[in-house]
Amino acid sequence: MIVKNIVVLISGSGSNLQTILDGCADGTLDARVTAVISNRPGVMGLQRAERAGVPALTLDHTLFEGRRAFDTALAELIDRHEPDLVVLAGFMRILTDEFVRHYQGRMLNIHPSLLPKYAGLHTHQRALDAGDTEAGATVHFVTPELDGGPPVAQMSVPIEADDDAASLAKRVLGQEHRLYPEVIRWFVNGRLTLRGDTAWLDDAPLPKSGRLLDTGTP
Repeated sequence: MIVKNIVVLISGSGSNLQTILDGCADGTLDARVTAVISNRPGVMGLQRAERAGVPALTLDHTLFEGRRAFDTALAELIDRHEPDLVVLAGFMRILTDEFVRHYQGRMLNIHPSLLPKYAGLHTHQRALDAGDTEAGATVHFVTPELDGGPPVAQMSVPIEADDDAASLAKRVLGQEHRLYPEVIRWFVNGRLTLRGDTAWLDDAPLPKSGRLLDTGTP
């Protein structure tokens, strides 16, 4: 099987990045991370990349005059590393339509809610405020609509009576670390594709909310 190239975009600590690096290292992902790019200098995720021997690059968005200029430079930097897949792992930027279209069908994001609920920020507090009984995470293809691309898969966690936003976020993050590598594995193994506005797995369309994976082995 041909090993696929992945470029990972981050803005912070890179805990999801670490699960991808680990999967590439232990062979559970038939892929290699060819670059990690952060829009913020000095974040822990860059240190994780360096420890793994992966190019750790910074493209500081504050040095650019506007979103379009930054996204143009970012695409040029990404493309130097010839990605088959671009993975957003805590990348805290709203991307221009032109950038998204350039990577349409080969860019994934993970969002800490059961989409379509709670696109955007403060997802855990919003779930608590709404009185929800469960929360979770969703991996989806990236489209111009913020957190609105076709979902691929979700994992849920129950909301406990004594949860606050921090405790809920911690449990959801644990599920993210299981969910994201599994979806990436589907993609690099050629099982996952985007066809029009629908995600397909093993030549069958996925439900509008994606596949719900349980808390055991996906």
